[in-house]
Order: sequence, then C-alpha cells, then structure tokens
Amino acid sequence: MKSMVTPLIIVFHLTILFTLQLNILPAASLPCRSFCGAIAVKYPFGVDQGCGAPQYKQMLNCNNTDLFFVTPSGNYKVQSIDYDKKTMVIYDPAMSTCAILQPHHDFVMTDVQSAMIPPASDTVFALLNCSIDSPVLNHYKSLCFNFSGHTCDEMYGACTSFKLFHLLSNSSPPCCFTGYDTVKYMSMNILDCTHYTSVYNSDGLKGVGPMDWSYGIKLSYAVPETGCDRCAKSGGACGFDTETEGALCICSSSANATRECAGMSVANTEGGNQSPPRRCFQAFLSVLAAVVGVVLF
Repeated sequence: MKSMVTPLIIVFHLTILFTLQLNILPAASLPCRSFCGAIAVKYPFGVDQGCGAPQYKQMLNCNNTDLFFVTPSGNYKVQSIDYDKKTMVIYDPAMSTCAILQPHHDFVMTDVQSAMIPPASDTVFALLNCSIDSPVLNHYKSLCFNFSGHTCDEMYGACTSFKLFHLLSNSSPPCCFTGYDTVKYMSMNILDCTHYTSVYNSDGLKGVGPMDWSYGIKLSYAVPETGCDRCAKSGGACGFDTETEGALCICSSSANATRECAGMSVANTEGGNQSPPRRCFQAFLSVLAAVVGVVLF
C-alpha cells in the first residue's frame, strides 16, 4: 500500500499543474480582422481570405490604416460603413469636386458588384462640360433629371474649379445630373463630357450650395442570409470555404465549424479538427489513465 502513495501523489500534482497551464493558455485569435484602421469590418465583408460572405470576396483591401473598395477602374477609399442602413460611402481621389478639377475617367464595377452593392438611389452623378452632341442632351436626354432644383449655372458659378468652364467658353456648357445606370452603360468618351463628380444624400441637398455637398459615392448592399448571427453570438466570425464557398463559422486559426463555436459542439469542416488546448488535454487524459492503470494493477 505504501508503494502506491508516491505515484498517486505525483499523478495528483501533474494533474493540478497541467490544469493550471491549460487555463492560462491565451485564447486562439480569429483569423478574420474586425477593423481596418478606424472602420469596423463586419459580415458580409471581409479583408482576409475566407472571411465574410463569398459574394463580397476580394472587394475590400486593407493596408492596415485605410480600407479600399476594389473595382476594375481603381481602388476607392472607404469613408464609412453603416451596418444598420446597409450602406458604404466611398471616395474617388481622381474625381472632380468644387475644390479641384481632375482629368476624367470612368467609374467601373464588376457585374457582381453592380448586382450586390450598386450605388444607392440618392447618389447623383453630375456630368460636366458636355458637348452639344452628347447623347444625354439629344436621344437620351430623358436620362438627365432635376437634382433638387440645382442647375449647371449654379455649379459653374459656385465652385472654384468649375469656373474654368465659364472662362473657356464665355457661357455655361451643358451638364447632366443622372444616375449610375447612365455611367454604367456609357463611358465618359461616349457621353462626350469632359468631367464628372458624384454627390450622395442628394435628397437632403435642396437649398444647399455646391460647396456644402457631400462628394463621394454611397453604395447600398444586401446581406446574404446564412445564419451569421448564430455564429457571431458564439464568438466566431462568419466566413466561407475558399474552395466550395460553403458557409463556415470561423472559430480560430485552426478550427472552423458549420454553424457556431460554442463548445465546438457542431461538426467541423476540417474533419473534426479541434483547438490545440483541447487536443493536449485529451492526450493528457490518455496518459493519465495509463499511469493510473499501471499504479493500480
């Protein structure tokens, strides 16, 4: 009986030591970044591979301090994301504004972007210094609309950069206030306008001068229904399998679940892959059982 005491004491102390070490192990960090600079990155968006909804993959890029919306025509800085209203405001640094006149270029989105996150209805594109032969002044003049009572003369007169058009022509060149579909299907060369600018929250700009407009492009997006709330409440991050694009709940850098992370109770997509502390604990229990078996028998 005396010979059994020492091994049992050793086993007891080992158990206490291992348990303490297990409890102070740092929690596994999620591989999906939740912020880029000061802007929160939440579902359906993601800046890391396999994070967010697959429909929005590779649409955002983070350089650690700034978040960018990536399109075929360039990278546009994200100014804000409103997750309640499901809107994102982006800014084109090469766009003309009241303060600066820039060479014209096209705003181009992919077909997926145009379907999933198009410019909101209260974003107005102002086509400036248009030729009298421009299609939006002739056959497609119905594409131009009244923008809260504002006029071309008002823009050309109020904005320092746009006054140049007055000086060059001694008159007010035609302009056109239009929606995204116009610039989507017709390039600036086809539209025959030298510059463009875009304004958002246009519904609230009646009686507001061009100097005080909100310049940029507001996008409106949809959120795919994949049960992300359940995953987020369990401490995970919503993502997807990079090969199959099936929905995943990303619980750590080594474990992904199909629905939630709580207790890792649901089947893992990585063949039941568990966190390192859990695997170590199970291995320790196996060794402990063997030691006890040797001591008792």
